[in-house]
Parts: sequence; structure tokens; C-alpha cells
Amino acid sequence: MRHAANWHPRAARRKRESARGLHDAAAPAQNAPRQGHGGDHVRTEPTRAMSGTLLSIGHGYSARALAADLLARGWRVIATTRSAEKAGVLRGEGVEAIVWPGSDLSEPLAQATHLLSSVPPGAEGDPVLAGPGESIAAARHLAWVGYLSTTGVYGDHGGATVDEDTPLAPTTERGARRVAAEQGWQAACARAGVALHVFRLAGIYGPGRNAVERVRAGTARRIVKPGQVFSRIHVADIAQVLAASMAAPVPGGRVYNVCDDMPAPPQDLITHAAALIGVAPPPEEDFEEAELSPMARSFYAESKRVGNARIKRELGVKLRYPDYRAGLAALV
Repeated sequence: MRHAANWHPRAARRKRESARGLHDAAAPAQNAPRQGHGGDHVRTEPTRAMSGTLLSIGHGYSARALAADLLARGWRVIATTRSAEKAGVLRGEGVEAIVWPGSDLSEPLAQATHLLSSVPPGAEGDPVLAGPGESIAAARHLAWVGYLSTTGVYGDHGGATVDEDTPLAPTTERGARRVAAEQGWQAACARAGVALHVFRLAGIYGPGRNAVERVRAGTARRIVKPGQVFSRIHVADIAQVLAASMAAPVPGGRVYNVCDDMPAPPQDLITHAAALIGVAPPPEEDFEEAELSPMARSFYAESKRVGNARIKRELGVKLRYPDYRAGLAALV
């Protein structure tokens, strides 16, 4: 049996556990949201605890939050990272880490019951689809496939609300690449005969990555662009949404917006973060006059409020941090 480089799978016991996990993980599919009137899905409760083996490709900030939850429930998590140093960190968290690109993912994929990709597309396309994509297209055994995308696929709506049925109209190159990647994943999963679950994430924050940290570090800026609003999501709630979907996969696949209940101007977060730690906020800067990199300026090219009713209605999610005030307060 060939082993992927930099990966040391456990012996037959692991394989038996993985097989049992596949049986358990497949069971919630029988309790997946059933079709309701008008194409909606009606949420039903899984009837048994779920466990299995997750292969997480591009195991970053959001995926690590999910892995912590899964490992506590007895899951096996295999994950890829780009460096040996990071692989060592992940192993310390209980994850079976693989350095990829540079390793063969066919065996980990064969042992996985669930697959999540967090890898963003580049100028040449999605590197996962360009690499192990054909193996994924043949992975008919998977109980669930998830892809982390972005709300940037919707483009600019002048502050209006979008939902999962809003036509995709990206206005940035990043957004256009994401649309192409979503389509590529849809095609690969269609060839495999497995359903794809797409999660369009709003701006992510959480421990070590938030407005309070930036205010404390003196790097926060209050850029003001009239009418500009962003949606955002705490990383713990991303993990919650992913776990809920894994427990109730939709046979035909599904798209979910993942955001909190309170879109807001970005400067409001900085003002609130400063108040939480008792310091003066940085001065306001007019967007038109502010010195910003092209990348930073591009984030202000789109303004929209993202609707999240589907994750509540179909997955039964109750957000731990329904707005930035609750999320930032927990991070002080």
C-alpha cells in the first residue's frame, strides 16, 4: 500500500474506525432536509450521533475551528498544509497533517467520508481541481463535500440585500475566480455523483483576527465611505454551520450564505472595539483621500447586506454571535 509523503496513517484499527464512520456519517443523509413547497428545504433532525473522517484540503483558520469541534466528538481529521512547520502544529492539535502540494492525496481521499476544501483559486484556477481533482471526481463514496467560497461572488448591490438566489455578478477579479471555482467544483462533484455544499462566507473574524486586536496594535483605521456596509461572521459560527450541514447533507447539494444578522459600516466596528477596551478610536479617514493599497481599496468596491435566513431555516443554526457587538465582546 502506498502512503502519502509526510503522512503516517494508523494501522487497521483506523480503517475499521473509518468504515464505521462512513456508516454513521451516511445515516444523517436519510434525515436530510426534505423538499418543501416552492423548492425550499424543510429541516429535520438527525436521529443518531455522527462521526467519520474529514479530509480538509487547505486547512486554514475556519477549518481549524471546525476540526476542533469534530475531534472533540471522536472524528478523525486528515488535513493538508503547505509547510512542514505548520504540519507539526496541526499534529499537536490532533490532526493527521499532510504537506500538500507535494503529496499524493489519493489514499487519504479514499479513507475520507467527508471532504472540505478551503483553498482559494489563483490566476490559473483552483489548484485542488487542477491537482487531485480527477480523484475527487471519482470519489463516489463521499457522504458530504463542502467548498468554502465568498459573498464576493454577488458583486456590488449598493447596500441592498442579497440571498443565495441572487444572480452572481462579481465586480472584482477575486470574485470572478470564485464563481469559476464554484462551477468547477459543481462539475467535479456531478461526475462523482455526490452533492456539493457551497458556503459563501462573509468577512471572517475571531480569536487573533479581529478589530480589538488591530486597535490594540495601533493598526486599525476608520475608513469612511458613505453608504458602505459589510457583512461578517465569527469563525465559531462558521464551524457551527459546517457541522450542521455535515450532519444533514442535501442530496442535490445546497448553497449557504454564512454571515451574522447585522451588516454594518466598517468604521463602526473600530469605534466599538475601541470603546470595549477603553481607548480613543483612530481618526476617521475619507475613503477618497485615504492612502490604500489596490487590494485594500478593492474591498470597498462592493457594498451589500447578505441574508442568512437559509442557515437558520434549513440547518437549524442559532448563531452564537449574531452581531459584531456580541462577537467582539467575547474577544476582549
